[in-house]
Amino acid sequence: MLRPKIPTMPIPTGLVTPPAVVEPTTVTPGVPVPPSVPVAPVLSRPVVQLTPSGALALVGAGTAVVLVVGAVLVSMLLAVAITGASVAVCAVALRSLITADAKRR
Repeated sequence: MLRPKIPTMPIPTGLVTPPAVVEPTTVTPGVPVPPSVPVAPVLSRPVVQLTPSGALALVGAGTAVVLVVGAVLVSMLLAVAITGASVAVCAVALRSLITADAKRR
């Protein structure tokens, strides 16, 4: 039921043409062409012109990115600090429970 079925190669049907016969040709030497002088390509880079409103938008977007990244990093630091404090409180509570149990015996 779960055995894979391997496909079989299809058998060609109809007329099969024989392979074409390749006849050898002779090579005739030609006149050597002098090598051409390579021309250096002219690089045309697009010029970016920044208008005052575009610069203001760019500064605003950069400020927004810095503020968002800063908020994320501060919230992650705060989460680590809260987790550390809660683990410390749990450790103190467990220590007092263990020492109280040991004093009763």
